[in-house]
Amino acid sequence: MDLTLTPEATRKVQGFLADFGKTPEAGLRVAVLPGGCSGFQYEVDIDAGPDGDDEILLHDGIRIFVDPFSAQYLEGIEIDYVSSLMGSGFSFRNPQATGGCGCGSSFTV
Repeated sequence: MDLTLTPEATRKVQGFLADFGKTPEAGLRVAVLPGGCSGFQYEVDIDAGPDGDDEILLHDGIRIFVDPFSAQYLEGIEIDYVSSLMGSGFSFRNPQATGGCGCGSSFTV
C-alpha cells in the first residue's frame, strides 16, 4: 500500500506520539468511515497498537495502521498538515477521490 506523509505531517505525528507517551507499539491510525457530506470521511488518531487485521506501514519511523475497509480508499494518498488563518489540521490528497466538499475531510469515490 502506498500512503505518504509530508514532512510537516510527519513532524506533527511525531509530536503527537511523544505527547501520547510513545511506545514501540503506538502509531498513527488512518481510517475511512462512511459519512460526511460527500459519502466518506477521513479519520486520523494516535492508537496504542494495531488491530489483528490492520495493514502496518512504516514511514520515517512512524507506524501507520490501516484497516482492510479503509485500505481500498487510501491507496496513493498523501497526508499533509496545514496551518492557516482558518485553522490547522490534516489535509488529504487522494487520487481516487472524484469529488469532495469544502470541509476537506469528506470525499466521494
